[in-house]
Amino acid sequence: MMRILILLVLLALTSMASPVCAHAGETVLASWYGFESGSRTANGERFNPHGLTCAHRSLPFGTRLQVSYRGRSVVCRVNDRGPAKWTGRSVDLSLGAARAIGMADAGVGRVTIERTD
Repeated sequence: MMRILILLVLLALTSMASPVCAHAGETVLASWYGFESGSRTANGERFNPHGLTCAHRSLPFGTRLQVSYRGRSVVCRVNDRGPAKWTGRSVDLSLGAARAIGMADAGVGRVTIERTD
């Protein structure tokens, strides 16, 4: 009986993890990553720091997100996993995506994300 209770608690806790879909207009903390990340992304493709891509912990690869920062927006494609859970960040943008919205100098910023597909 105790094992079943523990399993139910674990199931409830994992279902409360970060949502699989980005809600319309969800504001989250984002950062960017560039040349230090390695040569391959989690989905196996070559990482292009100048591309319009991003990393998210749970959204499916290929998901397109519109990311807005201080009045500028870019649509980027999820092709990697991250950021690490302990950072408090929800999205890691490629350097190219961060530059497109003017967030590269800041390094970290509050962005609004919305799924476009």
